[in-house]
Formats: sequence, structure tokens, C-alpha cells
Amino acid sequence: MSIPSSSGASLPLPRWAYVPGSAADADADYDTLAQVMALVPSRFRDFVPARHPALRYGLALNDHGFFWESQQVLEAVWAAAPQGGRERILLRACTQIAGANLKLRMMKSHAASRLLGEALGELKTLSLRKAVAGGDGFADGFPTAALAALLQAKLALPQLSKADWVKIGAVART
Repeated sequence: MSIPSSSGASLPLPRWAYVPGSAADADADYDTLAQVMALVPSRFRDFVPARHPALRYGLALNDHGFFWESQQVLEAVWAAAPQGGRERILLRACTQIAGANLKLRMMKSHAASRLLGEALGELKTLSLRKAVAGGDGFADGFPTAALAALLQAKLALPQLSKADWVKIGAVART
């Protein structure tokens, strides 16, 4: 299976989902990740384009259950995002959500709750920053309020389980 990028080319999914400390002892599929990491520039100029293939791939990885891999890609995009930009805040929240999803898979619900709470805090910070009307940046058209509401609903649960993981891209498409 592959994920179409905004350029029309397909990027393959990793061959397996890496889970640190798992009994499988398999390393991450670094060869597949290298293909997308090569698409991340050293710096984005003014904003991170919402349709950038590495960004879209990182979000899709999360939504396909490749949480560790999603974190790696989203962190690379975050590192290239302009300092102080709205995209940087949203990317940090998305990275924390992918991390929380990984913690849920590892059955570490308290750590997952902490990360979801931190992501919610980032989304609240983002909501205080003015969006650019009609802007092409990732954070300009992202449904921050919908994602924040989803995180609040998850955090209101008495105990999180593996089934409570968050699909970021699904929120963006609604």
C-alpha cells in the first residue's frame, strides 16, 4: 500500500510499524522513511504548505497506525518550519498526538493522557494566534477547534485504551 502525495507520486507505507521495546526486536523501516525525509527542505520560508508531501505523509502515517514513523516525519517537518510560526505550534501538537497514540499501543495510558493534554495545550495556544485568511499554510485552514474537541473527549474518558487513538487526518477532512 502507498500514500499519494500532493505531487501525484506515491510514497510507500513502511513495511511494519515500529514499536520501541517490543518483543519483535525489529528496527524501524528506515529505508522507507528516508524516501520521505528527502522531501523535507532544510527550512521552509514563510510557512509550511498544507499540501507539502512530507507533511501529508506524516499525518497519513499516523492515521494508518504507524505512530513512531509519523512522529519522525512530523518532527522533521517541525524542525524545518519557521521559528515562531503557527505551523510549528500545530506540528508540535500533531507530533504529541502521534506519540500519545504510540504510548496507547504500548499500553501506557498515563503517558498517553499526558501527551494528549500537552497537545491540547498547544491547540489552545494556536487558537490565540491569528490565522491568515485564505492562507496556504498548514495551520491556516486546519480545524483546530475540532481536533481540540476530540482531544477533550478522549481526556474525559476514565481510562484510555488502545482503541482510543486519534486520527489527525480524519479530523482535517471533516
